[in-house]
Amino acid sequence: MLAVTAHDLVPPGPVAVLANPTAGRGRHRGLLPRLVDRLAGAGRPVRLLEAATPEEAEAACRAAVADGAAALVAVGGDGTVHRALQAVAGTAVPFGPVPAGTGNDFAADTGFPADPVAAVEVIVDALRDGRTHPVDLARLTGAEGGIRWYGAVLAAGFDAIVNERANRMRWPRGPRRYDLAILVELARLRPRRYRLRLDGEEHELDGVLVAVGNCASYGGGMRICPDADPTDGLLDVVVGGRFDRRTLVRVKPRIYQGTHVAHPLVRSYRARTVELDAAGITTYADGERAFDLPVRISAVPEAVRLLR
Repeated sequence: MLAVTAHDLVPPGPVAVLANPTAGRGRHRGLLPRLVDRLAGAGRPVRLLEAATPEEAEAACRAAVADGAAALVAVGGDGTVHRALQAVAGTAVPFGPVPAGTGNDFAADTGFPADPVAAVEVIVDALRDGRTHPVDLARLTGAEGGIRWYGAVLAAGFDAIVNERANRMRWPRGPRRYDLAILVELARLRPRRYRLRLDGEEHELDGVLVAVGNCASYGGGMRICPDADPTDGLLDVVVGGRFDRRTLVRVKPRIYQGTHVAHPLVRSYRARTVELDAAGITTYADGERAFDLPVRISAVPEAVRLLR
């Protein structure tokens, strides 16, 4: 996708910044003043948004866009980016993700440097030049009509089940809780019956891993949908079939390289619209809890304009 260059693409006004100081277990917390200072080098006022919860963060982003922010920048991981995307999706307000979390899949898959300072420099240059790159987003619609946008991947299989269990657990704290949730769900592993409608074409199949990707990666570099391209107007659907525990444990490491799609039990599809249903599954989009199945996912071309 070629850059769009015109100074009126980024109108005058402040740059709103959503920062999550706890992202990446706080390892970049001390960088925030430097990042904000560099953003000011674009010659625009910088407004740091205040929020104590993810819900407040999302509301603050929406308010900033409604109040005329010229651009929105998110400093954090995929969860922080996810909250910010709800405010800028489908608008003319450009967006810059600064990767500072445990998982930075959307930023990485859309061409931003892994280093937060380098990413800010890219954003500053784009602001100065009035340059944006449009990329696609996925629009997720729940059974009751609620809408969420996501940039990276929707998980609706084993990984979503593990996330759901980990979020219900009160002990232990930290990453060990997720590790324990994996062990519990591995012991309970069973294929689920999924109903897929891909651009109107029906499929029924048993699966353990199910992902719908606008981008290739989730979970901090796991290339679950390795061929996904956020500029092609399509969603990639990857289904890992009737894995038993041993097969899943063997296949899982291959996801980091994207070679799992060559396994005979893995099927890949591509569609503009995906309708997905199975019993007892809560989906996770960009690592954030979303809707219970059934859901409808649509690829929306050029739904967000990135500052790079």
